[in-house]
Amino acid sequence: MVLSTLTKVLIVLLTISSIFLCGIVVTYVANATDYKQKYDGLYQSYNAAKKSEDNAKTELNKTIEEKNREADKLKEQIASQEEEIIGLKANLANAQRDRDDAQRSVDNWASITKDFQQTNDKQGLRLDDALAQIVQLETEQTKERKELKETTTALIEKMAIIAQLEDKSKRLLEEKTELQNKLDQFLQQYGKATAAPEPVTAIKEKAKVTPPTKDIDLEGLVTVVDLKNLLAEISIGEADGVKDGMRFHATRGDKFICDIVVFDVQPEKAIGLLELMQDQPQDQPKVGDNVSTNL
Repeated sequence: MVLSTLTKVLIVLLTISSIFLCGIVVTYVANATDYKQKYDGLYQSYNAAKKSEDNAKTELNKTIEEKNREADKLKEQIASQEEEIIGLKANLANAQRDRDDAQRSVDNWASITKDFQQTNDKQGLRLDDALAQIVQLETEQTKERKELKETTTALIEKMAIIAQLEDKSKRLLEEKTELQNKLDQFLQQYGKATAAPEPVTAIKEKAKVTPPTKDIDLEGLVTVVDLKNLLAEISIGEADGVKDGMRFHATRGDKFICDIVVFDVQPEKAIGLLELMQDQPQDQPKVGDNVSTNL
């Protein structure tokens, strides 16, 4: 049987295909082992990568959770800080109000201090004036003390003179009495007599109230008493109308003490002799007794 051309062609093609397929099969069989090993290696790598991916996802989740927790904490801290900021703003406002109040107080105190300084300056000037017056008064007092000392010295000298005159008067009275006695003895021989002689020492009269002075009414106090020399100083003088020879009555309450007859008048005081003194020691004149021209 004769084959057609087409069949021949097909047989040739089939043969070529078979040869080609045989080559492919041989090649596949030769390389199959290598692909299996590669596959196993790739599969293991894939599993390792998958496991790493799972671990990475787990770590990622953990990291995300930690970050979320940290974010929550940060949010809480931010909220707390915001509350603190609000509180600090409130404190700042209060501090500003306190500062304003303090500034007003400072201004008020500054004004008060200024007024006080002005008042203090005025008081200082008044104090200087007062000190100057005190110095002047001390100078005047020193001058008055000097005058008083001089007056006292002069008074003592006068008292010494008075004592000498009293001694002289006493001697004269004694001589007079002696002469009177001799005269009486002489006259008695002729049957005549003279008047009765007076004693040398006058009898001390009892205290009696003298008639009040009606034309003037002066009052003061006894400031110094010298019972030994029968002298006294009173607190009023020429400036009050006291004159030399004026008589003052010394009293203590309703009790009459004595009379003071002025013989030395100064501007602010006077010195006089004590008269009509009482016998009792408690009724003797002393500092603080009242004196007046009228009882």
